[in-house]
Amino acid sequence: MITQSRRAVATAGLALLTAASLAACSSAGSGGSTGAGGAGTTQTKAGSRTVAVNITSAKGCVADHTTLPAGALTFKVDNVDANAVSELELQSGDRIVGEKENLPPGFSGTFSVNVPAGKYQLYCPGATPERSDLTVTGHSSGVSDSTVSALLQQATKGYAGYVNTQVAALVVAVKAFDKSLHGTSLKAAQAAYMRARPYYEKIEPVAESFVIGKNSLDADIDVRDDQGVTSKQFIGFHRIEMILFKDKTLKGTTGYGDQLLSNVELLKSKTASTTYPATELANGAVSLLDEVATSKITGEEERYSHIDMLDFANNDEGSEQAFAQLQPALDKIDPTLTKTIQTRFTALDKLVNHYRTDSNPSGFVYYTALTQADKRKLAAAVKAVSEPLSTIAGKVAHA
Repeated sequence: MITQSRRAVATAGLALLTAASLAACSSAGSGGSTGAGGAGTTQTKAGSRTVAVNITSAKGCVADHTTLPAGALTFKVDNVDANAVSELELQSGDRIVGEKENLPPGFSGTFSVNVPAGKYQLYCPGATPERSDLTVTGHSSGVSDSTVSALLQQATKGYAGYVNTQVAALVVAVKAFDKSLHGTSLKAAQAAYMRARPYYEKIEPVAESFVIGKNSLDADIDVRDDQGVTSKQFIGFHRIEMILFKDKTLKGTTGYGDQLLSNVELLKSKTASTTYPATELANGAVSLLDEVATSKITGEEERYSHIDMLDFANNDEGSEQAFAQLQPALDKIDPTLTKTIQTRFTALDKLVNHYRTDSNPSGFVYYTALTQADKRKLAAAVKAVSEPLSTIAGKVAHA
């Protein structure tokens, strides 16, 4: 059960984006920032809190410093010319500490984090190489209590922070999407639809947990026309998807866009003060993979746009992030099981990345391009993760 409390703030595992950084993330300008050649430098200057990262086709993601001071940091990211790369993540182990998505060549953006001392990686899916190491030095504000109970409490805080960053970014992306529906370019609106989808897919079970009237908030945001709804009930992302990709027009979309924005803003208000018990993280991780198995594998989720692999990848990421928040505690509860799940997530991630492309704004091949053999491989990889993952809720509950 979800309980209401003061807004949880992520600590050692994950940092919240500030309003200012979100505003920066939503803006786009020309790339070309210099400094990519400075990756071999060591410590940033005293008091320096900005890290420049260039994304290039020749070198991948390269930061101007590899050793950074602990505390508040702002990453300024420029995609100079890398067509196959559109996002950057700062990771601590398997946890995403901060990220910037939707960065095609020529665009820039920022994100801000507050990080303790430790080892980190910059991860740019599709780059060569995809990962580079960063070291953060100085005072660490990590959790000193390493008991299972304390680690589970930290997991709930970390996941609340992850949800809040994704929902805040969702609102920014849907505002841009809604604005495009009031414009004149069908192509721009279709691309904006694709850019808004990832943030929702990562945290969909959270929206399902809020009931507004007779429906869950998820039904108002993400219901499909094959789910037994009336025309009046068929609203949200997929109603707009049908108009944009099947009817191929902007006509009739603006009201649905405005309503979608209102609903994701409502979701933001609901999640701002919500905490998530450890068992809910565990069940949510499984629920996201169930989403993959029941609607993404079949191609019915994005039946008009065919960007199911984008949704697939972000359901996978959301599930993995819930698991990663629990992992420090699970390492103590059942390290063998934890290692098995982690290994199988890695295999699933590798398979999903095989379908990345820069040929369309979704960043993945259209689902219509997949063969039956592709679908069987994906289904088997999902099942391999979900079976052991489904056992962690019971272990957490009895810890």
